[in-house]
Amino acid sequence: MAKWTPKHEAPEPLEGPVVATITGGTILWFVLFLVQIPFYGWYDDHGHLWWVWTCLAGAGLGLIGIWYVRGRDAAIKRAAAGAAQGD
Repeated sequence: MAKWTPKHEAPEPLEGPVVATITGGTILWFVLFLVQIPFYGWYDDHGHLWWVWTCLAGAGLGLIGIWYVRGRDAAIKRAAAGAAQGD
């Protein structure tokens, strides 16, 4: 069996509002956590308590993601400004 290899180049990555996307996802995870808190006992009784903590973990990792993409965005802007000054 031969290994499949692509015959075309990979497309350029899409650049969009990355900070806004990560922030929106983080807010969504945190809202899901808050919505599940009143039903904590039900989740515990049915063995689904991990759903609550998964939402909190998603919100926590999202905060790290926001910090990361803001730094990345700033670095991209600095590099673009440096390239513009070098021309």
